[in-house]
Amino acid sequence: MADTVNDMRPTAVVVEDDLQIRAFVARALIDAGWNVVEMSTIDNAGLHLPDLFIIDLGLPEGDCVDFIAALRQRSDVPVIVMTARVDAAEKMRALAAGANDYVSKLFGIGARFSALLQRFRPRASNLHGETQ
Repeated sequence: MADTVNDMRPTAVVVEDDLQIRAFVARALIDAGWNVVEMSTIDNAGLHLPDLFIIDLGLPEGDCVDFIAALRQRSDVPVIVMTARVDAAEKMRALAAGANDYVSKLFGIGARFSALLQRFRPRASNLHGETQ
C-alpha cells in the first residue's frame, strides 16, 4: 500500500552525475517536503513528468539544453539548471531553451532552492489538475 503522505508531496527529478552533489540536492528537497527521483544521466529523465526538474548543465553525456528544448514541446514543468560553469553564454543557452532559472554549484544553493521551490510549488501542484 502506498504511503499517502508521500503521494501528496510534489516530486522532483534531480539529474546530476556527481553523487555527492546529487545527494546534497536530494536531501535539501526531501527536507523541504519533496519526493525525489535521483538520476545520473538524462537518458531516461524524459520518462518522468515531475513537478520540478533540477538538471546539471555539465553532464558528460547528452546535452541538457536539447533535453530542456524537447521537454518544452510537451510540458511547462519548472526546470532549474545547476552549473559550475562561469560562461554566461552557456547559462543563456539553457534559459533560452526553456530553463526557468539556474544556480551555481554550490554557492548559496540552499537559499536559492528554498526560494525557487516555494515560488514553483503552487504552480507545480496545478500541473496534475489538482485544485488547492
